[in-house]
Amino acid sequence: MNNPVKTLSDDVSTLAHEAAQAAEHSMRSIQRTTQQSLDRLSDELDDVRVQTSSAVKQMTRDAESLRHRGVDAVRDGSHQLREKSVHMRDATTHYIQHEPVKSMLMAAAVGAALMGLLALFSRSGDGRH
Repeated sequence: MNNPVKTLSDDVSTLAHEAAQAAEHSMRSIQRTTQQSLDRLSDELDDVRVQTSSAVKQMTRDAESLRHRGVDAVRDGSHQLREKSVHMRDATTHYIQHEPVKSMLMAAAVGAALMGLLALFSRSGDGRH
């Protein structure tokens, strides 16, 4: 005959064993899911790092290009200013050589105007003290 206590004990043992297997299966499933999630996160972080690195490299190239263009623009502007200065000097020299009397009169008029302004400013400065 079957012993009811032994059968109950066997049933409890079987249930405990099945519960342990289910728990172990659940743990492995959770571990797999967690590892997959961590792998995806790692891949996404790698993608972000690559994109960030690419963006920084592009910004560096753009900044370097802007710097070169700025230096070139300053160099071109300086060259144009030098050329205009030489042209003005030559034009002034030519005018003085061909119109010496007018040049002297204009220089005297400019000198007188500057002296008048200097006197005006020095008088207005004395009145403030």
